[in-house]
Formats: sequence, structure tokens, C-alpha cells
Amino acid sequence: MAAYAVGRIKITDLEKFKEYQKGVPATIAKHGGRYVVRGGETTTREGDEETNRIVILEFDTMEALTGWYDSDDYAELKAMRMSASEGQMVFVEGYET
Repeated sequence: MAAYAVGRIKITDLEKFKEYQKGVPATIAKHGGRYVVRGGETTTREGDEETNRIVILEFDTMEALTGWYDSDDYAELKAMRMSASEGQMVFVEGYET
């Protein structure tokens, strides 16, 4: 079953975050993931105004997603992201009909 990483990110160091953005796509692809949403324009229709950058990644399975997140490939980039931003990362399984 597909699994998704949903990130809500407030960038605090734009230059460092740009470096992160250059390196991360290859690690995602290496682990079988793909971008579904990558920081596009948002419109809040209910609740508090969303001002964070939204990113959604899709992987074939939760194991593939956690494998990417915990991988040596992503470790340095993850530390870079964490030092250049603050926010939330949620993993969620997809819905199977």
C-alpha cells in the first residue's frame, strides 16, 4: 500500500534550504519515491491560514518511506533541512479501495 510523507515547512535559512533542495530529489528517487506536491501555491479554505511550505512525497510502501527517511543517503540532507527550517513531517498510509 502506498505511503506518504507530508511536510509543513517554515524556511528559516533560505540559502541553506536551497542547497537541501538541490540534493534531496536524487535520494527520494533512489528509494522509489516521487514528489506529489512540492511547495506550490496554497489556498486555505477552512481553518487558520496555511503559511508553511507544503511537500507531499509518495512511496510504494511505508517500509520504503521509512527506509528513505532513515537512510545514510538522506541523513546529511535531513540535518541540513532541520537546521534551515522548522515544521512538521507526518507519515501516513494511503487508502486502498
